Amino acid sequence: MNARGMPVARLESLSVEITGQTPQRLVVNNVSFEIYPGETVCVVGESGSGKSMIAHSLIGLLPAHGVRHCSGQVFLGDTEISALPEAALRKLRGAAVGMIFQEPMTALNPLMTIGQQLGEVFGAHMSMGAVARRDKSIELLTDVQLPDPARVVSAYPFQLSGGQRQRVMIAMALALEPKLLIADEPTTALDVTTQAQILTLIRELQIRRGIGVLFITHDFGVVADIADRVLVMQQGCCVESGPVGDVLRSPAHPYTRKLIAAVPELKDRPDTDSEPVQRAPLLQVSDLCKKYAGRGGRMTTALDRVSLYVDAGETVGVVGESGSGKSTLGKVVVGLLQPDSGSIMFDGRSTVGLSRRQLGVTRQQIQMVFQDPYASLNPRHRVGNIIAAGPINTGVARDVAHARAAELIRIVGLAPGSLSRFPHQFSGGQRQRISIARALAMQPRLLIADESVSALDVSVQAQVLALLREIRQELGLAMLFITHDLRVASGLCDRIVVMRAGAIVEQGPAADICGAPVQAYTRELIDAIPGRSFRHGPPLQAQKPE
Repeated sequence: MNARGMPVARLESLSVEITGQTPQRLVVNNVSFEIYPGETVCVVGESGSGKSMIAHSLIGLLPAHGVRHCSGQVFLGDTEISALPEAALRKLRGAAVGMIFQEPMTALNPLMTIGQQLGEVFGAHMSMGAVARRDKSIELLTDVQLPDPARVVSAYPFQLSGGQRQRVMIAMALALEPKLLIADEPTTALDVTTQAQILTLIRELQIRRGIGVLFITHDFGVVADIADRVLVMQQGCCVESGPVGDVLRSPAHPYTRKLIAAVPELKDRPDTDSEPVQRAPLLQVSDLCKKYAGRGGRMTTALDRVSLYVDAGETVGVVGESGSGKSTLGKVVVGLLQPDSGSIMFDGRSTVGLSRRQLGVTRQQIQMVFQDPYASLNPRHRVGNIIAAGPINTGVARDVAHARAAELIRIVGLAPGSLSRFPHQFSGGQRQRISIARALAMQPRLLIADESVSALDVSVQAQVLALLREIRQELGLAMLFITHDLRVASGLCDRIVVMRAGAIVEQGPAADICGAPVQAYTRELIDAIPGRSFRHGPPLQAQKPE
């Protein structure tokens, strides 16, 4: 037995395969590791590398059809679980192992209150009355630092923010005090300050309870902040593993170096090679206000006297936490929402109060790329028709529109055969490229990108950001780039606008905002960036040979 005691979980030569395929396709290929009490093991890799399959194997939740545990053993403590019947697995889930899923809004039941869902956990594993379940639920919500837990216990998931929902998921996972906590990409789509809070919370709970944590992520910045040991997965295989310091400072495998290099860095100095460019104003927003009616008739201010401008050919980043008003600003500019007051001038003409026909003409020149391409692409239409639909609807001949679609598919780096396929046949990064091509089909002058890379793997994110830079240079586009990540904004944008609670707190050249922020809130955003203290270590030629 190891000096650290018995591991809380152990994999021995685990292999998982996709069934019904010839030749056999292993999504997890001969993977072995263990997790000890109080230890955080990070499993890192791109989508499709086998990370989530490892997590689902540890909790006995592999899909019933299409996937098969074909060899190896899985232990929780000293119990081998891979051959256990479902009834025995149900007793272990929650009691021996808890899991935090990536998207809490999907994992939580929208028709049940938070208290009812926490109560289900206790009801499934112990005899406890309704009052005791409520009291225990409030205790758990207090433990994960939710404000006003007595209110939260009676709330529905949609009434909570993304960070609050994720805290509820942590409370549910730890309700029965398991020895192992599995966190499957729990912070991917959260803003940096909420992400930092969640990571700190998990670490504090781990230390207090002495649990082992398996943390699945694609971001080495997060790994640098929380990991004790790291496993790097590529196409089902573990290509590198070891203590976090060794892997980060001296990565041995080229794939590991690729993932580390893809982590965006905060650029806090101006580009000395670039020269100032004189541009004409394209978009001017002045004193924009927008309020929403909330519960009980209360009004929520989404935009509070917002003023900014975007010059032709310029990229302006809009940065802030969830709820800061970033997305509302983008929707108002593109005409999906009408402001309560203020003005929007595009190319010298007002876009506020236009008729439906006039607004349609303006929208041809202002296009939007949304955060989730799978939700914004019609799953029943082929890609070629999706891209060509906009131009056809504005009077462009069908053959011309489809020829333009073929050219745009080339520009965004996809094969010509992509035009005849459906959205579900592509990866997340490829679908985002299709969304960009669809927006460009209208030949816009301003592109609004609303969190368009936040949910992508860091390597795919780097590819999409490089694509946006190329498109901007090739087509002379102006961009309003909405993000919660100052690292991404600093590498892409000429200027940055920082928003909080519907108002602009600071704006200026990207290097000035990131290198010498004036406002405390901007400094908080910078300090919350994961892996902030992480540097890539010695040059590659001094590292271990491939």
